[in-house]
Amino acid sequence: MKTIVVSAVNIRKGGTLTILRDCLSYLSSLAASGEYRIVALVHKRELAYFAGIEYIELPDSVKSWFNRLWCEYVTMKKLSAQIGNIDLWLSLHDSTPRVEAKRQAVYCQTSFPILNWKINDLRFDYKIVLFSIFTKYVYRFRCHKNHRMIVQTKWMRRSLSDMIGYPESGFIVAPPVTSAQPVINSHLSSLKYRFIYAATPDCHKNFELICQAAKMLAEEIGNNKFEVILTITGHENRYSSWLYKNWGDVAPLRFVGFMPKENLFELYATSDCLIFPSRVETWGLPISEYAGFNKPMLLANLPYSHETASGASRVAFFDPSDPQELKKQMKYLVSGDNSFLKSIEKQPDDKQTAHSWQQMFDLLLKD
Repeated sequence: MKTIVVSAVNIRKGGTLTILRDCLSYLSSLAASGEYRIVALVHKRELAYFAGIEYIELPDSVKSWFNRLWCEYVTMKKLSAQIGNIDLWLSLHDSTPRVEAKRQAVYCQTSFPILNWKINDLRFDYKIVLFSIFTKYVYRFRCHKNHRMIVQTKWMRRSLSDMIGYPESGFIVAPPVTSAQPVINSHLSSLKYRFIYAATPDCHKNFELICQAAKMLAEEIGNNKFEVILTITGHENRYSSWLYKNWGDVAPLRFVGFMPKENLFELYATSDCLIFPSRVETWGLPISEYAGFNKPMLLANLPYSHETASGASRVAFFDPSDPQELKKQMKYLVSGDNSFLKSIEKQPDDKQTAHSWQQMFDLLLKD
């Protein structure tokens, strides 16, 4: 019987929790075969409970950075010795712990080490800046102890390989599995051209670029020909409050707030174009979700968006620091000119690509 340990003590919500649940769901089926012993180190087992898995709860690890580091480099060392004869230790949150195992792997879930942060980011959320600086060292520390490192995109593989000195051949690229597009019976309910940007109110999401472009376009063509839907209210945090204070009176901007996925997909279906100006992403899930609607997308001209939009049609890219360029592209679309939109060639996979957890663990356990 082979033993696989998954450490995910810092994962409690969002996309990282989805990855943990999907991972343990697959490993539960391996445990049912009787050929594998699966041990999961988690914050609380209720977050991702599946039959056949042994759980070790470590809720105190999230209380401080000191607790987290102690857990990674002291507690996990002791636990690995107690578990014994571990064939694979998979860390699902960026760091490479000190453990006794035949092989290790780490899933790199944040792109913040590659973020070119700005002074304003310190003003809105200094933790993002500190995280950007600190995680560079977290990724680098002990990284060569890993048999494999896992990222979601080829651009992340290239960037991290250069940053931490880990060979590209040691990376597995695991693109997120996009949910099946729901069937929505709807029609465009607005006579205005409708743009949408779906994102959380974090400063690296670059909402201000859209706000600036929308204001300039409204001054040029008026308020009645287009609208821009933003999935923030303007009251969530310091950043969103700053956005609302400066551009809340721009008539075409609609601050609608967070919504369930079903409602978001209804907005996708009744919109005309996605704008995605984020300054850094591991993937950019709204891009792959919206691509299924075969509608125009205006995307930040950055490596992540080119890869995520692979295979999509009707795409244009803009400089994420130039609201004038975005305004120009928005004006083209509002006036009915789609001639500048292009199809993006589908990028081929390579032998180190995994499109499922089965493929992932086949590569992780391969000699």
